[in-house]
Amino acid sequence: MPKIYYDKDADLNVYKGRTIAIVGYGIQGRGQALSLRDSGLNVLVAQREGGANYAQAKKDGFEPVEANILAQKADVIMMLTQDHLQGDIYKKSIRRYLKKGKSLAFSHGFNIHFGQIKPPQDVDVWMIAPKGPGALVRRQYEEGRGVPCLVAIHQNASGHALKDALAYAKGIGGTRAGVLETTFKEETETDLFGEQSVLCGGTSALIKAGFETLVEAGYQPEIAYFECLHELKLIVDLIYEGGIKGMRQRVSDTAEYGDYTRGPRIINERTRKEMKKILKEVQSGKFAREWMRENKKGRPHFNQYRSEAQQNSVEEVGERLRGMMSWMKK
Repeated sequence: MPKIYYDKDADLNVYKGRTIAIVGYGIQGRGQALSLRDSGLNVLVAQREGGANYAQAKKDGFEPVEANILAQKADVIMMLTQDHLQGDIYKKSIRRYLKKGKSLAFSHGFNIHFGQIKPPQDVDVWMIAPKGPGALVRRQYEEGRGVPCLVAIHQNASGHALKDALAYAKGIGGTRAGVLETTFKEETETDLFGEQSVLCGGTSALIKAGFETLVEAGYQPEIAYFECLHELKLIVDLIYEGGIKGMRQRVSDTAEYGDYTRGPRIINERTRKEMKKILKEVQSGKFAREWMRENKKGRPHFNQYRSEAQQNSVEEVGERLRGMMSWMKK
């Protein structure tokens, strides 16, 4: 079992007289910045002027400025822009202002682990990674709860990097739920693998394959959508609440028998071999290099994939059906 920290293990007073700069006011940046401020911490926001995020930060009562300005003022600099942007922002706006005693922090280890950012040795480098999107972090905080987080220390130049990281986690509500100890390597590699093989890549590919199989066999697209996509939330909620065992206890015996006998025919040894290949691509840095090259070239493949995916028939059917579901518009 990894070590788990809770509210009693963290002290917000470590930030007394200190300033936290949130670089990037996207979903994660907004959720964390608002929660830290509500916890009584001094929070500043770095966000480029002109975009929707800048306007939202102003609306929320912040006075966003360029990252290089805040890098000079802040004691802790939390990088919350998208992964492919962080390296350039660091080099252009932050690196020169990182002095002894400051902290560079992250919510994902990508840029540290894969060497896109190489901080000086005399600064702390740590990570607090909420296991949920920023909107959920914010909502749970407002409800007096929290989203579980991971904590990792890459550099402990000051000797109190862990205390600072745990206090930050407390500021966003993470210690209410529990903060698990890990490393930048473990967080990064498991996060990428999970996204690609299960949570995003695996799930969306499985949904589309099931939908297309039924439609090609002559069944109505609307029925295929309900069976292969819409009802997935019901099953995921059951798994979330009680694990796979809990889900199986709450579905019909027919569904449970089909789970045991047909599931392994879908996720079989060939699938497992491909998962191992994907994991090796993550571990070796192959995926990271591929993704950074894709961004430097202007995202030609990414844009093509996105365009083609948005035109998929399951999306067209889903958009029409969701338009009929009034409760989703709340």
